[in-house]
Amino acid sequence: MTALSEIFDQARLNGDDPTPLYLRLQAMIQDAVTGGVLKPQQALPAEREIATALGVSRVTVRKAISGLVDDGVLKQRRGSGTFVSKPPHHVEQRLSRLTSFSEDMVARGLTPGFVWLERSSGHPSTEEAMVFGLSTGEKVSRLHRLRLADGVPMAIELAVVPARFLPDPASVELSLYKVLDAANLLPTRALQRFSAVNLEPLNAERLGVEPGTAALRIERVSYLEDGSVVEFTRSFYRSDAYDFVAELAMTSGDEE
Repeated sequence: MTALSEIFDQARLNGDDPTPLYLRLQAMIQDAVTGGVLKPQQALPAEREIATALGVSRVTVRKAISGLVDDGVLKQRRGSGTFVSKPPHHVEQRLSRLTSFSEDMVARGLTPGFVWLERSSGHPSTEEAMVFGLSTGEKVSRLHRLRLADGVPMAIELAVVPARFLPDPASVELSLYKVLDAANLLPTRALQRFSAVNLEPLNAERLGVEPGTAALRIERVSYLEDGSVVEFTRSFYRSDAYDFVAELAMTSGDEE
């Protein structure tokens, strides 16, 4: 474990700086993380140990740590202590190509992974029935999962496919697009809608961030060559890990 003297400079605490004590402690921890003294996933000394060594109250130490937890610099695990957060990979995704999450991660040298949240078949919601143009009695397959890159949560994805295209959702073990491709049902184009949201507690917990953290909500409708809708996906992406980039070109006659 890193020595307290490597993280905290007692002189910065005893000086005439009018900055509140907890903010000075907070700044020193932040500096230790930024400077590499504290490594990702490394445990901090216990609050009691810090307070005793520095001659400050545990309330002051707790307040300093709490601010860094809110900022995502530190993460607390119940019964285990406080750890330096593992920073997410920052991914830049271009919008000019229709690709799967797995393809995007592999192309960036990252190892894609996921945790299944749900694989099921059932009747569509009103919204889903409208998107797919389904008649009464038709069903859909749902694939709900937490997407990972090198083990770090990046996105929550719910993909819905008409059951006539995907009768058994359990047939998707890794990639939905590989299964669709094998059945000659790979989408040829898609429309995506982006919006900013604040994560509710459950999704925030799944992504390893604080409730209310900003995220990107993306809804995608994917089409087959004949115009049929084959996939409707709603995803929540970590805004601290993703940039979506669109390339624009000016056509002749647009100049003013």
